[in-house]
Amino acid sequence: MPPLLQVKDLVSAFDTDEGRVTAVDGISFDVHAGKTLGIVGESGCGKSVTAMSILRLLPQPMGHILGGEVLFDGMDLRTLDEQGIRKIRGNRISMIFQEPMTALNPVQRIGQQISEGLLLHKAITPEEAWRQSIELLDKVGIPSPEIRVSEYPHQLSGGMRQRVVIAIALACGPELVIADEPTTALDVTIQAQILELIQKLQKDLGMGMILITHDLGVIAETCDEVCVMYAGRIVERAPVGNIFANPRHAYTQSLLASIPRLEGIPKTQLQTIEGIVPSLQDMNPGCRFAPRSSRTHDDALLQQRPVYKEITEGHWVEACPVCTNEGQSNFTKNGEGEAVSNSSINGSSPIMASSDLKLHFPVRGGVFQRAKAFCKAVDGVDIHIKPGETLGLVGESGCGKSTLGKTLARLFKPTDGSIQFGGTEIGGFSSRQLKPYRRKIQMIFQDPYESLNPRQTVANILEEPYLIHNLGTRGERKKWVDELLEKVGLHAAAANRFPFEFSGGQRQRIGIARTLALRPELIICDEPVSALDVSIQSQILNLLLNLQQEFGLAYLFISHDLAVVKHVSDRIAIMYLGRIVEIADAETIYHSPTHPYTQALLSAIPKPDPERKTSRQILEGDVPSPIHPPSGCPFHTRCPKAFDECSRSLPLLRPATSSTHLKACHLEE
Repeated sequence: MPPLLQVKDLVSAFDTDEGRVTAVDGISFDVHAGKTLGIVGESGCGKSVTAMSILRLLPQPMGHILGGEVLFDGMDLRTLDEQGIRKIRGNRISMIFQEPMTALNPVQRIGQQISEGLLLHKAITPEEAWRQSIELLDKVGIPSPEIRVSEYPHQLSGGMRQRVVIAIALACGPELVIADEPTTALDVTIQAQILELIQKLQKDLGMGMILITHDLGVIAETCDEVCVMYAGRIVERAPVGNIFANPRHAYTQSLLASIPRLEGIPKTQLQTIEGIVPSLQDMNPGCRFAPRSSRTHDDALLQQRPVYKEITEGHWVEACPVCTNEGQSNFTKNGEGEAVSNSSINGSSPIMASSDLKLHFPVRGGVFQRAKAFCKAVDGVDIHIKPGETLGLVGESGCGKSTLGKTLARLFKPTDGSIQFGGTEIGGFSSRQLKPYRRKIQMIFQDPYESLNPRQTVANILEEPYLIHNLGTRGERKKWVDELLEKVGLHAAAANRFPFEFSGGQRQRIGIARTLALRPELIICDEPVSALDVSIQSQILNLLLNLQQEFGLAYLFISHDLAVVKHVSDRIAIMYLGRIVEIADAETIYHSPTHPYTQALLSAIPKPDPERKTSRQILEGDVPSPIHPPSGCPFHTRCPKAFDECSRSLPLLRPATSSTHLKACHLEE
């Protein structure tokens, strides 16, 4: 049976102020009906440009398709006129975009946005299009579709908005769907719902699919074939089992080895890929990964493009003699190195402890903006962190993780409860009283670009903490700035540059350097690697572990990625709707979770191994509103094991399997 889509030697480029640059450089692949092709690679490798080129959606007038063929059902989409390609887009080929809030029109009702494609491509009335819109919302699992169809995007949760985007993509019954990072912005539980939905709809409708992502776990669980892209080229293409069991290109091997794995040993060094993807202006004509490979290479490799060939049936590779190791794989699934010692954990007295900590934000309304209700972002949290220890904090978006971190750092003043640092109660301190403690408690923020002042040089950014606390002379501060840059793996020359001149990983290193400036005792890491590619993520995680060992730092590590948290943590706390529902050491949480929410989180994580696919425990619905939390156990509305008592009384944290393993659940009480 011929492929549904054939891409042959596709070349796409953009006109820039510095001349024309090639973003996709001669790539080829096929997509068959009912099958899923995954495209994986770091940011800037050309994944999304490939998708936009297929549908001829490159931004104009700067985007161009310079060569190759895009054959869909036998016709070359490149040769169609504008009217012809419009009949294909959204009808026979549709696209699911990464960010649903950007993809949806904020001033149009959901029903209008779904109906638009139906009215454009189908000979039906507006009334029939509206009725079909309701059916589509029901098909993608949105509750009360007859009500939701009249709502606006901002009235829906992130998971429901992504379901609406899927409904729009499926409205006309397409033969091919291109999903561009459809779950990247979602929590792991919502991601599990969306992936299961996409796979079910694909099976029911027999669609072909291109799934673009940087999450190798998602690739392993959903794809039949995989293309690994690097710097505008496909360096390896093979059935999904071959890619994970026998990767042949050094880049594929490095990507797989740099993933933190749930079954891995906590607090070990991950394999890293040094450097960054070259910019479009700096691409060489030869092997583009050789400069980042740890293997010795000849500069002649950078001048002549490697042959792209089939080494075994269905397994294609860009056959650079260095990056393919003469055709043999030296890949091992466990890319972790030596363990980082936990000897830095010292003393029995916590450096930070909270007791019944609460932070309730007033929800104001009316003419006089009086408080009509309260958003219970943090609602009675008891935790402690010892010197040199890492406490991981995991939960879905909206559960209160970041708010708890900022409250412990006293960026917010708690509504009630206690915060003790080094035995001193700081919960009620004024700004003046807190100043000495600002040096001891620091934060690393999620988005390194948003947290750095774009108008200041790196030198000014790193010098600022010393100026605020009146530390050192000008010469001493310059010396300290250079030492900080060296400590986080940057050259001293970086001090005179601005944040926009750095990659995301380098910006995060600058943020970490600023955090270290005052030699803190506790660092609160708020999603420090969630915005980074897997290869950069491994560099930052290794850096944090090394700094902890060197300086004896204590970390509160906040994330929704349980694999990352387990890798860096000594203990893990699971948070749901403002409360801690389970807390234990990292290995116990992974091997013996006792709370139904923890069990659901673990089952929802896609595993980067096609041979280890597990049945997911899908949580229905979204996290309830913290403004109107459920009575009793906050999780009972989604818990598959809930019984009558769960809706009547609030469970307290009690020992589960040991005195250090606590859970808040009525089961087995």
